Amino acid sequence: MPPNPSMPPSPAMPPSPAMPPSPAMSPADRRHVVVVGAGISGLAAAHFLATGPDRPRVTVLEQDDRIGGKLDVLDVDGLPVDQGAESLLARRPEAVDLARAVGLGADLVYPATTSASIWSRGALRAMPAGTVMGIPVDLHDLAASRLISLRGLVRIPLDHVRPWTRHVRERDVPIGWYVRRRLGHEVVDRLVEPLLGGVYAGHPDELSLAATVPTLAGPARQRRSLLDAAVTASQAADAGAGTAPPVFASVRGGLGRLPAAVADASGATVRTGRTVRELHRTPAGWRLVVGSTRDPEVVDADAVVLGCPAAATRRLLGDVAPAAAATLAGLEAASVAVVTMIFDDNDCTLRERLSGSGFLVPAVEGRLVKAATYLTAKWSWLGSVADGRVVVRASVGRHRESGAIQRDPEELALAVAADVAAMAGTPERPRSWHVRKWGGALPQYTVGHLQRVADVRGAVAAAPGLAVCGATYDGVGVAACIASARAAADQVARHLTALTTMGR
Repeated sequence: MPPNPSMPPSPAMPPSPAMPPSPAMSPADRRHVVVVGAGISGLAAAHFLATGPDRPRVTVLEQDDRIGGKLDVLDVDGLPVDQGAESLLARRPEAVDLARAVGLGADLVYPATTSASIWSRGALRAMPAGTVMGIPVDLHDLAASRLISLRGLVRIPLDHVRPWTRHVRERDVPIGWYVRRRLGHEVVDRLVEPLLGGVYAGHPDELSLAATVPTLAGPARQRRSLLDAAVTASQAADAGAGTAPPVFASVRGGLGRLPAAVADASGATVRTGRTVRELHRTPAGWRLVVGSTRDPEVVDADAVVLGCPAAATRRLLGDVAPAAAATLAGLEAASVAVVTMIFDDNDCTLRERLSGSGFLVPAVEGRLVKAATYLTAKWSWLGSVADGRVVVRASVGRHRESGAIQRDPEELALAVAADVAAMAGTPERPRSWHVRKWGGALPQYTVGHLQRVADVRGAVAAAPGLAVCGATYDGVGVAACIASARAAADQVARHLTALTTMGR
């Protein structure tokens, strides 16, 4: 991304006195950790290891020709626009803390607006303010939104007198199945599905309640009424928030700036275009075979962190942790596409019409687009440099429905533009556009996901010096990925300490 003169430079992070290795220990004497995958999870794990106590040498191997994984900012019509995740959860500390630690603290920004709509029955309708992943907390607010029919509204309060949904107290259940039984079909189809679809691109009747909405799963096991459980979860979230900043945050210039900042601050050696084909145990630790079969490179390490997607992790674990590989083989993923559209708006009428941060589209509406974000309205920094233009970003694709994103990019972009025009009133043809396809990008947290993750980690833990992290396990958001990276780094650090203690 070319430098933007309107963006203040990030302040340099002052070096910590603990950063340099001990003068008595040369780089060759330090332990060596290899991280496979240079997405935000792998880079964060490398950063935690390389800047922690008893710092090892860290090498990051990435098969792609760029770092960042699903965080990527590109120049579209002269504007820096995120092509992957464009925000992070600010009320979790992990992502915000890491951004500050790598020198991006002054560039952290918060949305100018978070009000969103849902396209339902031919109109954009304001999303009810009080919901827990679509589960209503305030029925009056829900009724005012006109998202749910009168018949559907009458059905919801029956939750208070319905008997216990026994299975939710005993085991993991699909969130869609559970909500339908308690509150009816419309709440699932018009509220829960578009919200879950925006996060996971999945189907609510397959996604795990415990894995996708853990804040609700606990109260749901303790209360007969789902509405009461939602109130409990909402109150807990409000209490935890306290005087915290808004729920979401990003980085001026695009969230895609974060990976490079993490890599630079870590001091780790990052090598792109290096596919790891094999992983083996050795008496001294680990051996990785990298590169082509014609010209393989052998890399030895004391420990390894696998921060790559499930498919690559499964392949590498086949010999060293076959039980974990077998479990990962059952994990599916959804493919999605992001279409960025730039519109002229010199008279500001389009900006006035596109109020709020964007909208979601329920699957029952049968539309191509499942969500759209008004980026220049949501992020003031982008609006301030747009120079009379409006940026709208739309997403397409749900699990096992990849046909739409297989279209030719121009065909897909124009179809998306027509769909957004019909719903939001934008011009049918943007002045410029860009299509980014993400194959297998979003792991599906189906029923039993938490147990599968525990099984994978248990099998991997039996191979000392090996750890896994990433969106496959504890959450697909940036903050959750960074938390996963911290856990993997801590696991490896303990192993290295044990090696030193044993004199190995």
